[in-house]
Amino acid sequence: MAARTTDGTARRGRARLPALLAAIGVPLALVGGLASCVASELGYLPGDSMERVWDAPRDRPAAEYGNAAWAVGDSVVRSRFDAVTAFDARSGKRRWEYTVPGRAEVCATTSTVSDSVALIALSERGKDCATVVALDLKDGGELWRTGRRGPGGDVLATGAGLAVVLGADERRDGEHAEGAGPVLRGDRALRALDLRTGAPRWKAAVPKGCLPRRAAVARGQVLAALGCAGDEAKLAAFDPADGKARWTVPLEARRPVAADASVTFVSAEPTVLKVAESTPHGVNAFLAFGRDGRHQGRIDAVGHHAEVADGKLFLTSGGGVVAFDPASGDETWRAGSDDPGRSVTAMHAGGGRVTLLTRHRRDHDELYVLDSATGDTVDERTFSRGEDDGNGELTGLFRYEDLFITARWGTGTRQPFSAYRGR
Repeated sequence: MAARTTDGTARRGRARLPALLAAIGVPLALVGGLASCVASELGYLPGDSMERVWDAPRDRPAAEYGNAAWAVGDSVVRSRFDAVTAFDARSGKRRWEYTVPGRAEVCATTSTVSDSVALIALSERGKDCATVVALDLKDGGELWRTGRRGPGGDVLATGAGLAVVLGADERRDGEHAEGAGPVLRGDRALRALDLRTGAPRWKAAVPKGCLPRRAAVARGQVLAALGCAGDEAKLAAFDPADGKARWTVPLEARRPVAADASVTFVSAEPTVLKVAESTPHGVNAFLAFGRDGRHQGRIDAVGHHAEVADGKLFLTSGGGVVAFDPASGDETWRAGSDDPGRSVTAMHAGGGRVTLLTRHRRDHDELYVLDSATGDTVDERTFSRGEDDGNGELTGLFRYEDLFITARWGTGTRQPFSAYRGR
């Protein structure tokens, strides 16, 4: 009898065990799930978060000019009005610094680097951007320097073994229409020099009454955005071998763009320009051109970030990104958050990927990696609160191996670079 009672009790105990485990397990699962949600929200969930790897030392307050950042091999390089400094991309350690001589200041730089060489323009002794210096960004060495006269410190470009700068200002009183700006003699408008030696290669003529305002080097041609008499902006192309003019076209086929419009090269190949007029009904768009100067896509400007890579133009919009075909102007895909409280703080495109850093108004930062062909999400991660806490607005984003490196500059004290990786 006792045996039966013992067996019955054991059986009843075994029957109750799953219920007991379930009673304990459900709350634990809820607590675990809640903990995972909180960890993910705060950016501490392994496999779903970002960690800070290194910060460059804080800069002293910078000026509003002379600022740029470049990625060169395993270095990231920062330009400011008084110095150019390189940091190891893996560790953040300073590698070299080029100090601007005397009381000169960097007033302009190239936006891109070719063959590890960047151009900077210096203002010294009251002469506005009168000196152009070529820097080897591998070691900070000065390769060569040349003088220049006249306006146009932003006419600096590198590519195809060339350094392109604005030539000497040969204007004469009464030679240009009132309000049309200075006019250069045709044979002194653009100069091309050997990128690494500074040896003269050619001088190019631009259409009479025009002044180069921006330059870029594409595959097989040198491009210049021009401000011309008659209050019209144009685009011109030159042969990189001898500077011979190939073609000149107005920026817009239907209506002239004002000569003083803001014009910047987003990409030289394919050729995409950001054009913005100050008038209420003026152009504010990205304009694409074929290699023969033929007008292609026109894409209305949106967002604060634009990059051309993998044959597409990527524009940020709200908390996401939109991809366009520059040749047609057609939208190919869009992705990202529609939350009005979220905005893109930095973007990097290239190598088949588009990377976005986004920030929510509650200081909730996230990283998205998208397939550049389709917009599909490849990776999504959360920063711990305050991980990228700002110390300044982001002005660039680079990728080096498994690191995401942000760049900053401004008139306040800033850490010029910070590096992060997924964990």
